[in-house]
Formats: sequence, C-alpha cells, structure tokens
Amino acid sequence: MVAVSDTDYELLREKLMHAVGSVCPRWLGNRREDLVQAAMIRVMRHERSCEGNGELASSYLWKVAYCVVVDEIRSTQRRQEVAIEDGPQELPSTSGSEDPERRCESLEIAEGISNCLARLVQSRRLAVALYLQGHTVPESARLLGWNEKRTDNLIYRGLADLRKCLRSKGLNP
Repeated sequence: MVAVSDTDYELLREKLMHAVGSVCPRWLGNRREDLVQAAMIRVMRHERSCEGNGELASSYLWKVAYCVVVDEIRSTQRRQEVAIEDGPQELPSTSGSEDPERRCESLEIAEGISNCLARLVQSRRLAVALYLQGHTVPESARLLGWNEKRTDNLIYRGLADLRKCLRSKGLNP
C-alpha cells in the first residue's frame, strides 16, 4: 500500500467539504463537519479495499457526499418520528418561584395534551406534534415526506380533534 501524505488528506478533505456543501440543505448546516468526516471515512475505506489504485474522480466524491447527506436526512427523520412517539416529556419550569397550584395545573394540561395526542390517528399526531414543536407547514411537510396541502389539512383536523379531546377532559385550550 502506498503511503499517503497529510497534504493528500487535506486536499481530499477540501474536495469533500466542497461536495458536501453543494448537496447539504441549509437546515443540516450545523452537521456539515460531521458529514464531511463520514464521507472521509467512506472514501478511506474504499481506498483501502481497492488498494489505492490512483486518483479519485470528483464524480465519485460527489456521489459519496450525496449518499452521506441522504443517509443523515433519513436518520434525522427516523429520530424525529421516534421522539414524537416516546410520550410525554416533563416541561421545564419557566420560573423558579412558580406556586405549586400553578405547577400542578401546568402538569395536568401537559398530561391532557399528551393523552389526547396519543389518541389521534398517527398521521394527524405526527403533523400536530411537529406543529406544536414550532415547525411550519412547509417544514413539517418536508420532514414527513408529504405535500404541503396534506400536511396543512392533517394539522388543521388534528388540532380540531385535540381541542375536542381537551374539552371532554374539562381542559379549555
């Protein structure tokens, strides 16, 4: 096996940074460095298995970058789906001097929302959960792989179902 210099690795890293940067969506920008590292690992494994038979084509580097980014997007979507399904999470207190009665009310409302969310049809539950987390309709549609119209309808109908369920529990949204 031919010894590879540090400058060769630096050049490869620069090429991969450019390739990842060209295919990486803006919302994954904070993970760009990790994606470059993952691409470097894939290229180095490929080089090791092929005994380093020459220079790597830029099209190959772009393909590796593209695959790494797609894998990360899929992984992110899976993590978000699992996080939504995990159930209620205790909300942090906004002030340290909150009275016990208000804290108890807040916990009761949070528990009611969690229970009502769990009763929604899965597609509505996913759309409403993303909406309640602060995602816009276009962001939610992209994360869920749906079109915006479907996502908007699911959010609208899911919120109506959520309000109805909360009212039946004596909680006014």
